Amino acid sequence: MIFPGPEGFDYCPDCCYDGAVGWEENLIESRAGIRDMILQTRRIAVLGVKTEKQASQPAFYVPQYLAAAGFEMIPVPVYYPEATAILGRPVYRRLIDVPGEIDLALVFRRARDIEGHVADLLAKRPKAAWFQSGIRNDAAAERLARAGIRVVQDRCLMVEHRALAGS
Repeated sequence: MIFPGPEGFDYCPDCCYDGAVGWEENLIESRAGIRDMILQTRRIAVLGVKTEKQASQPAFYVPQYLAAAGFEMIPVPVYYPEATAILGRPVYRRLIDVPGEIDLALVFRRARDIEGHVADLLAKRPKAAWFQSGIRNDAAAERLARAGIRVVQDRCLMVEHRALAGS
């Protein structure tokens, strides 16, 4: 099966996935797996980030916390076309437009809206994708996992990081 990507990029998980592990192993649910993912993460693209005007919403204060904890945050808002910077960092409109590698794509999108971003995620190929608390899309997670991208669903990265920092 071929998946269309942005700007004509086609992606086939059958030939592009390196097969080092079974795809199911890329669906991370264990404490140890989450811990390892966080420890291996430095650069986070935040898909669906909010602006400073929405500072009371998780899609702003979670990335703000992570930036204060030392992670490099890359804002990728879905709305707010007037925004050119969030958290003091330049805004990108698609993951594929972010220069360099991404360790983790932190997703703040409704479960039903994630499918519209899968091609962009596959084209950019972050090492991991994290669907925040309350966000679960098993079909999208499977497509990403089959592509070799590790996936966490329905967990808060801020809560998990705090738990790791406290241990």
